[in-house]
Amino acid sequence: MKTPIESIIYFIIASVLGAVGQFLYKSGAGRSAGGVSSYLLNPRLLAGVTCYAGVMALFIAAFERGGALSVLYPIYASTFIFSAIGAWLLFGEPIRAANIAGMALLVAGMFLMGWKPV
Repeated sequence: MKTPIESIIYFIIASVLGAVGQFLYKSGAGRSAGGVSSYLLNPRLLAGVTCYAGVMALFIAAFERGGALSVLYPIYASTFIFSAIGAWLLFGEPIRAANIAGMALLVAGMFLMGWKPV
């Protein structure tokens, strides 16, 4: 089964949107007072939920167009890379050599999951 480029692009966009959702959750959690009402009325948390709804819509659109789950879903793992880079840029969280090695392994794993040897 060949995976259409549109499906791959949707998954890349979903991965970025998922990372944005994680940042919104983190920043929203820091501004909440605790308790259900402060979560439900928190604009950042609600925006994070909206991001994840967008991720699911992109997943559905990608699967409608076709493609192998074993190719597409590993692409979504790049969310971890986008999150680490964003955490470094936005929150000053360090990226250490071990983190870079983990990112390289993620990329290698994504490549190998999508690779169809002849």
